[in-house]
Amino acid sequence: MTAVPGQVADPSAVVGEDVELPGAEGDAVRGYLARPRGAGAACAGIVVVHEAFGLNEHIRDVARRFANVGYHALAPDLYTREGAPPEGDREAVFAAIGALPDARAVADLQGAAAFLRELPGATGRIGSIGFCSGGRQTLLFACSDDAPNAAVDCWGGSILRAGPDAQTTPARPVPPIDLADRLACPVLLVAGAEDANPSPADVEAFARAAGHEATVQVYEGAGHAFFADYRPMYRPEAAARLWPELLAFLDAHLH
Repeated sequence: MTAVPGQVADPSAVVGEDVELPGAEGDAVRGYLARPRGAGAACAGIVVVHEAFGLNEHIRDVARRFANVGYHALAPDLYTREGAPPEGDREAVFAAIGALPDARAVADLQGAAAFLRELPGATGRIGSIGFCSGGRQTLLFACSDDAPNAAVDCWGGSILRAGPDAQTTPARPVPPIDLADRLACPVLLVAGAEDANPSPADVEAFARAAGHEATVQVYEGAGHAFFADYRPMYRPEAAARLWPELLAFLDAHLH
């Protein structure tokens, strides 16, 4: 079987552990922290923001892949309070992600960034990468007052509006595109050419609204979630192209 992009060949090279970090409401948010094993050079941090399915084994594995190339990687569980929806229940998944307040998610991500900055050996520089709903939340984080130093949005949907049936909702009062002029760090927006939400046109619209800090990369022969090797949408060739390109982007801005 072909190795997935960034696969950790030597699991002993990475240390992974469940942690708790400060949440938006003065509470504790669960998370998974992966770090390179042993002493060495100081590390930048990466906040890994999960898909709509929550902090599952795939997202933990992605965090370990980042640790394997020299980052402190922290994946917060944004469903800590309500619990993750059943992965096979699409209706429950969409309901859960639509009900998760944008403001709370951003504050939780800011808490995750603060946690990473305080780790022994941290450089203080922080990146964020999000997939699916996490990509949208990463864009909101990048447009916040306490933005990371670099961000990657991987196919974050609902960029132009709260969802297919509403421009805004109580949980999603401001679409990301309306905040694009507040973008506070370089952002790489990744989309599959065959995706409908976000479509390549959606991410291009955000980049135009944001200006020079936003870069778009569209992958041919791929749709939504093409990096998720546990899902039917996984596209090995596109995923293999993405991994070194997102590492190059993050390395350029975090080192």
